[in-house]
Amino acid sequence: MTSRAPDPRRPFGRLLTAMVTPMRPDGSLDLDGAARLATYLVDEQSNDGLVINGTTGEAPTTSEKEALLRVVVEAVGDRAYVVAGVGTNDTRHTIELARSAEKAGVHGTLVVTPYYNKPPQAGLYAHFTAVADATGLPMLLYDIPHRAGTPIATETLCRLAGHDRIVGVKDAKGALAETSAVTARTDLAFYCGEDALTLPGLAVGGVGIVGTSTHLIGTPTKQMIEAYEAGDVGTALALHRRLLPLFTGIFRTQGVILVKAALGLLGLPSGPVRSPQVDATPAEIAQLRTDAAAAGIDLPEPSR
Repeated sequence: MTSRAPDPRRPFGRLLTAMVTPMRPDGSLDLDGAARLATYLVDEQSNDGLVINGTTGEAPTTSEKEALLRVVVEAVGDRAYVVAGVGTNDTRHTIELARSAEKAGVHGTLVVTPYYNKPPQAGLYAHFTAVADATGLPMLLYDIPHRAGTPIATETLCRLAGHDRIVGVKDAKGALAETSAVTARTDLAFYCGEDALTLPGLAVGGVGIVGTSTHLIGTPTKQMIEAYEAGDVGTALALHRRLLPLFTGIFRTQGVILVKAALGLLGLPSGPVRSPQVDATPAEIAQLRTDAAAAGIDLPEPSR
């Protein structure tokens, strides 16, 4: 585990990518590919950290989570934060995954709002608190109501901020006024979970991004964040506008589908997605190449 002293304002740096999980052609986990992809994202795409076993990592369909974490920690854990996605809609199972991740040597956890069963706010508070109590790791809440079905209310976020190990939020709610209210009242570090809202999120107190398009445009995204923090809003806005076609285009279908297609075109570890996801169609790949070109990224044509 890295010995770097975290900055309380941005406990996992400015730029993190929710890394896809490379697969072999038969759909099995490609651990060597995961190590190579993690190294690429840290060394060549300027990531301060990686989220492993998130939704973009196909966590709902993988059972090899601890092995994947150990490989990524070994590959980049000395120079980047490794944050484990451990959230489920079962508190006991989430605690088991959090403890397993801690044993694997990660630097923090990401815990999504329990999905489908739609607990009330009191249930959310109890769930997140129980998971935070179960390990010694700093924890990010993941607020994504369009997937989970339930938002984490402003008052609940403010209550959870009182827990020593709940240090931040991956914010995919898309409600900047609510984000602003929480950043004004707490010390929670807000990481944007919607790539296109990164710059607006910074303006209301955010500290960075947990991105998907950042598999491909990590370095200029980080430059955008740094420019804004340095007071060079014009440069930050120019970068935002340049990158916007890919900030949004990567989500024309599920992000993991298009990221894996793009990585495959670049000769980087990716492989197929696991069912019920499906691989990108030729038309989707053609549109992806158009979106990437508009953002200044040249993706090769698919091999025939």
